[in-house]
Amino acid sequence: MTENLAMPRIVVAVLVSCLAALPLIRRAPGAAQNPPDVVVDKLQHKGYTEHIKGDEAGEAKGFEAKWEMVPIPGGTFLMGSPDNEPGRQPDEGPQHWVTVRPFWMSKTEVTWDEYEVWLKEMGVNHWSINEKRLKADPDAFTGPTPAYVDQYYGHGAGRHPALCMTHHAACEYCRWLSKRTGKIYRLPTEAEWEWACRAGTKTAYFFGDDPKDLRDYAWYIKNAAPSEDEEPKTHPVATRKPNPWGLYDMYGNVAEWCLDHYDKNYYQMMPKDKPALWPVLLPTERRFSHVVRGGSWHDDAPRLRSAARVGSTPEWIKLDPQRPQSVWWLTQWDYVGFRIVRPVEEQDNLKGFRSKVTRQSPD
Repeated sequence: MTENLAMPRIVVAVLVSCLAALPLIRRAPGAAQNPPDVVVDKLQHKGYTEHIKGDEAGEAKGFEAKWEMVPIPGGTFLMGSPDNEPGRQPDEGPQHWVTVRPFWMSKTEVTWDEYEVWLKEMGVNHWSINEKRLKADPDAFTGPTPAYVDQYYGHGAGRHPALCMTHHAACEYCRWLSKRTGKIYRLPTEAEWEWACRAGTKTAYFFGDDPKDLRDYAWYIKNAAPSEDEEPKTHPVATRKPNPWGLYDMYGNVAEWCLDHYDKNYYQMMPKDKPALWPVLLPTERRFSHVVRGGSWHDDAPRLRSAARVGSTPEWIKLDPQRPQSVWWLTQWDYVGFRIVRPVEEQDNLKGFRSKVTRQSPD
């Protein structure tokens, strides 16, 4: 009788020891400690409208701009794309968990209405520079030189997205805007951009995995031509549907600069046992390469996916005949623009950030 009872006791003991070991197995070194799903923190800040007027003492007199800043919650999400996502590129993996802090993001891409206040205030008049203003304010040297060719490239001005500026120019615009408003404005980090674009979703596009509905949300190669006998081009912002967080043109119209330096192997550097905390690959003094997201009026559907990433190259300024080539304009790469963000609380490694690019910077 005693021997018959012994076997169940041994089995129970083994089961208990196995169950007790499970937490240890889950916490084994190198095992992923990831959330089971997307975590969106409670939104605790409100949207607002920013408004600036041009300097009344110079060429910017009479120019003004107004745009809306959308509150984006912080949270944790799976960045990158799964191996089986159609159109996936190797630089979109491995997928990794990322935590971002809350911020505001402009509802639309920066338009010419907004960008030209800066151009005028810096003394740029398409084909000439206001030398008097440059001498009066040394900081104005951070303003762009005139575009070598027509800066609109036939895409339209006003509420059309500003385009063809370099990563350096976009960063300097943000620095000028920060100075003018007393708030911190900058380009979004790559993680912030994808987080805001996905808006809590996990699919290839924020509306699902099938690109058939893309024309409702984006101007891209299949619908960007005004008519059958015309070439595709940009369109006024906010004329397609927004994403779930109220952001327009996250796909298409113009692709958007992110703050990060581009490295095709960057995702391989991410932690495997915990979420990466507000990651950013800081730019250097080199002119290339930097991350571009969202696809443009010239791209097909796979380039517009939430995880799709592109790195800028010297080819983007190949047609610039100036020597040295401009650090402000891409000359004919009219697919690229940007939108701005404002952090609720800036991360330490981005405080005081400023582009290090100069006319002597290497590619």
